[in-house]
Amino acid sequence: MLHKIVFAACIFITATATGIADQADSRPPNFILIFCDNLGYGDIEPFGSTVHRTPHLNRMAKEGRRFTHFCVTAGVCTPSRASIMTGCYSQRVGMHQNPRDGHVLRPVSPYGLNPDEITIAEVLKQRGYKTGIFGKWHLGDQPEFLPTRQGFDRFFGIPYSDDMTREVGQRIGERLSGNDWPELPLMEGEKVIEAPVDRDYLTKRCTEEVLTFIEKHNDEPFFIYFPQCMPGSTSAPFASPEFKGKSKNGPWGDSIEEIDWSTGQILDKLVELDIDENTLVIWLSDNGAPLAKDMSNPRRGSNRPLFGRGYTTSEGAFRSPTLAWWPKHVSPDTTCTKLATTMDFLPTFASLAGEPIDHKVDGHDIRTLLVGDANAESPYAAFYYYYLDQLQAVRSGPWKLFLPVDDFVRHPHFKRGEPTHPLLFNLEDDIGSERNVASQHPDIVERLTGLAEAARTDLGDVGVTGSGQRPPGHRTGQPPEAQVAR
Repeated sequence: MLHKIVFAACIFITATATGIADQADSRPPNFILIFCDNLGYGDIEPFGSTVHRTPHLNRMAKEGRRFTHFCVTAGVCTPSRASIMTGCYSQRVGMHQNPRDGHVLRPVSPYGLNPDEITIAEVLKQRGYKTGIFGKWHLGDQPEFLPTRQGFDRFFGIPYSDDMTREVGQRIGERLSGNDWPELPLMEGEKVIEAPVDRDYLTKRCTEEVLTFIEKHNDEPFFIYFPQCMPGSTSAPFASPEFKGKSKNGPWGDSIEEIDWSTGQILDKLVELDIDENTLVIWLSDNGAPLAKDMSNPRRGSNRPLFGRGYTTSEGAFRSPTLAWWPKHVSPDTTCTKLATTMDFLPTFASLAGEPIDHKVDGHDIRTLLVGDANAESPYAAFYYYYLDQLQAVRSGPWKLFLPVDDFVRHPHFKRGEPTHPLLFNLEDDIGSERNVASQHPDIVERLTGLAEAARTDLGDVGVTGSGQRPPGHRTGQPPEAQVAR
């Protein structure tokens, strides 16, 4: 394995008493991260859905903890997934954009997550964990960027989004090298085992692989990353025959109800094997739903009661419906309203596993928030909302400030050609981001503007390279290789 970069600004995390028993002197806990694709904040019953039946997620919320201010770090797939793997903003690890693909990696890209970055899987392997990923990777499809080169013992799934098919590539043509896109491959390890994959069975087959992995490794610590392929990026998501046509919300609802079934299968397996009290399961989505043209129509998801579509810097794009389940550890039937993010998984899991980390990350140990400590506060003095390389907003406490910008590719509030001005929302009092109170709180606008300047210095902005930015992985010297024969 390539040498991992260690930075001077280090974070040392050890297992200390926080209401969870010290795991360092006994078998550390198992971790399962279920990470859906494009599922919206209001798409499941624990967060208000009335069109999707999610009894297993209801159970997870009843027996565990809801997080109503849990954020991802981007409104789209690749940068969001880079943060969950590295504990860093995607701008820090160079996965927010590239000149070939734009915002998200496309098939046969020469770019990917830099092998020198330290992933959550690599951290846990140092503690003896068995590691597996089942589902959608989307951090590079060339051999040096695949999960098996980034700390995972096992990979079963697809290397990028379910809509990145050969047919779509042919329609795109020369743009984004569409003519070179292969059939959508199902991979096991570094081998293509099926192309094109039957997308109707992705949820079912990946779930079966997860259950097999749990059974095989139930007597040793394991980390399962389950990035569900659905609801995905097509206008009509896929589902197996048992679920197709069964929901009240067409293909979108069918896919979500199958994901709910999948979650129930996993929870039941943990109970059956008597390892539920030693397994932390976290369930969330990589970004908000894209929404239909008529935003009140749920056929492409719902982010209600939040404002905005996925793929933007709105709350509807960044805030994820998050559940934590760990019997006897996570307080049952409780809700956390404090800000936390996907960058926190790496340092938190490392701490629980008793594996100190000594490299720079942007996330924090949130064990106290997980278990429901009444005195726990958000560890974030500031949290940043980027679109590509543009810093558009900053949050501190309940306050979110959209910064005035001269130009932009996409914005949830501003329109091109019109003047922009500061927009300040209190996200606790105004869940729909409807009331701009910037004029009433000039002191808060000034403070958050100062926080934005610190972000630009470290993570960059349009035309500005941040001092803390690191390069993405980039294959040089030869053209990308398609993973499947054309």
